[in-house]
Amino acid sequence: MVDLILNNLPIVFFVLMGVSMAIYAVLDGYDLGVGILLRFTDSHQERDRMIASIGPFWDANETWLVLGVGLLLVAFPQAHGLVLGTLYLPVAVMLIGLILRGVAFDFRAKAGLWQKGWWDNALAGGSLLATGAQGYMLGLYVMGLETDFASVMFGLVSAVGVTASYVLIGATWLVLKTEGELQTKAIRWSKRAIVISLLGILLVSLVNPMISSDVFERWFSPQGLPMAVATPLLVFGLFAISWRSLQTLPNAHDRGAAIPFFATVGIFLASFAALGFSFAPYIVPGKLLAVDAASSDAALRIILYGALVVLPLILLYTALSYWIFRGKAAQLSYE
Repeated sequence: MVDLILNNLPIVFFVLMGVSMAIYAVLDGYDLGVGILLRFTDSHQERDRMIASIGPFWDANETWLVLGVGLLLVAFPQAHGLVLGTLYLPVAVMLIGLILRGVAFDFRAKAGLWQKGWWDNALAGGSLLATGAQGYMLGLYVMGLETDFASVMFGLVSAVGVTASYVLIGATWLVLKTEGELQTKAIRWSKRAIVISLLGILLVSLVNPMISSDVFERWFSPQGLPMAVATPLLVFGLFAISWRSLQTLPNAHDRGAAIPFFATVGIFLASFAALGFSFAPYIVPGKLLAVDAASSDAALRIILYGALVVLPLILLYTALSYWIFRGKAAQLSYE
């Protein structure tokens, strides 16, 4: 087993990077979605409860983005230069959004009631900037980092789809973590986001095989056909489960409140698996193979030793924080 890993280090790091980005999309996705949803209610009490639901987690969730980009930099420097060289502008927009969101989190804690609305708007705006930029980058990545008119248009459509997906996972997180009138609103937000997210996934699923003959052959070859049948059935089934569960909420015992969130997590993971199946072993679709972009084996071995220390610590910290702050969000307090 050890020899198998050491002899396939580029693939190992390719998988680790993909897993890190998938975990980031799920964890930071829901708190970005909650940030966007702050603008959907005028109640200061409801906004405070929404902030309380993500307060213990949002900063640590971004660790997975740092890890994923860090692995891209040190394990695949050639791909890092190509990806960030093409996407430097949306990356800058994303960073501005994340910084604005972080500043807003801290400043709203000290602001008076009349100023808190400004920082709520800043937090929502920063979340929207970060989410839109990530969706745009994903769209251009799917298009092979091309910057022609069709690719840019697809990037903009992808930005809307990813934003809707983040709003969906954020709204279902609120269904899980809140109660009363706010939970009722979150149920309504979730249903609307399901429709847009489903349309976005359908569009990407249609465009991918159309723009790439390699993707078409991979999905519709005899070997890929089972994946082509199973993945849509799984995703649509999870959407149906989420919708059906939302129809039964709210109820007296909050029964089934976790189902929409975990169904959405399943949709995210299935979508990432489908992207991986479409493009692996290319780290840049149609342009650069992971094995060609990787650092030397000696460098990758050193990085692997560091990853074996860092990854368990991040997983342990993440699991511990979610265990400590399990249950419904409490009333927000900075005392």
